[in-house]
Amino acid sequence: MSTAQVLLVDDEAVAREGLATALRRDGLDVTTADNGEAALALLRSREFDVLLTDVKMPGMDGLELLRRAHENWPGMEVLVVTGFATTESAVEAMRAGAFYYVSKPFRLGEVRKLVREAADKAQLRAENQRLRQLVESAADERIITRDEGMRGILDIARGVAPTDCNVLIVGETGTGKELLARHLHAHSRRASGPFVAVNCGALTEDLLANELFGHEKGAYTGAQQARGGLVEAAQGGTLFLDEVTEMSAAMQVKLLRLLQEREYLRVGGTEPQRADVRFLAATNREPRAAVEAGHFRQDIYFRLNVVTLQLPPLRARRGDIPLLAQQFLRRAAQAMGKDVSAITPAAMQRLCAYDYPGNVRELENVIERGVALTGGRMLGGEDLPAGLGVNNGAARPATGEVRTLETVERLHILDVLASVGGNRALAARLLGIDRVSLWRKLRRYEEQGLIATDETDGALRMRDATV
Repeated sequence: MSTAQVLLVDDEAVAREGLATALRRDGLDVTTADNGEAALALLRSREFDVLLTDVKMPGMDGLELLRRAHENWPGMEVLVVTGFATTESAVEAMRAGAFYYVSKPFRLGEVRKLVREAADKAQLRAENQRLRQLVESAADERIITRDEGMRGILDIARGVAPTDCNVLIVGETGTGKELLARHLHAHSRRASGPFVAVNCGALTEDLLANELFGHEKGAYTGAQQARGGLVEAAQGGTLFLDEVTEMSAAMQVKLLRLLQEREYLRVGGTEPQRADVRFLAATNREPRAAVEAGHFRQDIYFRLNVVTLQLPPLRARRGDIPLLAQQFLRRAAQAMGKDVSAITPAAMQRLCAYDYPGNVRELENVIERGVALTGGRMLGGEDLPAGLGVNNGAARPATGEVRTLETVERLHILDVLASVGGNRALAARLLGIDRVSLWRKLRRYEEQGLIATDETDGALRMRDATV
């Protein structure tokens, strides 16, 4: 948050300047006024987080200034200080909206603490209001962001959306690849048609062929009647091929014909079927590396790669974390019927300090968990997973050597697996990724010799050489 702005009003110059100096030492930006009228003029000219005013002053007194401030600037917190304290004036001040009522002589430390608390409260209210406005203003958009890189990606997406050209979306798991695909569909000429998504890495070759192309009656045991596939279901709309680089070599041949000829054969069929669809595809691999490694056909890559949109990981767009967190907070609170509307500064600081191996999906899971656990109206640090953002030093071992992001991710995945007793389904949910993505990562780590299964308990562990 920015430096808190404090307006200090007192007609006694020595007391005013002494308190202003103490508050400035606390890092507050303090402006002073010697009477109520001057204070009102300053309030009209700029925004303040806290008004700290004496009561007994010539002309307009502090209680009248409090009433006017509360009426015209309700987001500002007001502290009232007086040397003539009475029960009646205290009650009057609190009813008028004062944050606190302080009697003279006061302890300087107490007033400094109260001003800091009032400033935090006012800034938190302003920040959450600003985030809510941003979320609400983007309610008709599928993706909300204030990150310049993401805005550039959305500008490109808006330019290619009305066309029928193929688009390849590249990004880590959980970065929102399907969300961007839906955004492209929603802004295309096919928006009134269906949007059909299929995870190419979650199905075996035979199941994927059947899901995509359908089958004819009698194509295999149990095929009692002909059934259309997802390509047919997407006619006139968009077909989204998620994790397209995970297709088998045989399926890639069939996909090439679909992309090139816009036709396909049902399983067990001989009559070509026409495909009137727009193709969007996504992968969490580097596609060129997959081509060079022989995992992905170059001709398919060229046909899909008419336009490539590279989504950044959440750790590269930390400025979006507060905005996304507020959006997820509102959504989770509404779904659970809970009155949770804000996130404390301490909790937000921890949220912004974390690297999110599971990206946006993991952030959403963290917020949803917090809303489910909290008993208050604000999401606090105690509602977040232990250690989240508290010491994000996993990237820096004791030796001072900086670990790569891949190593940090691998360590985090193994820590989560260990915390849930090796339950991969639960670990995937906590990480914000699907089970297939977790299985694929673990398989790749084992193939690279980076992790090994302990024969004594079956647990996965990092090999010593990689730590």
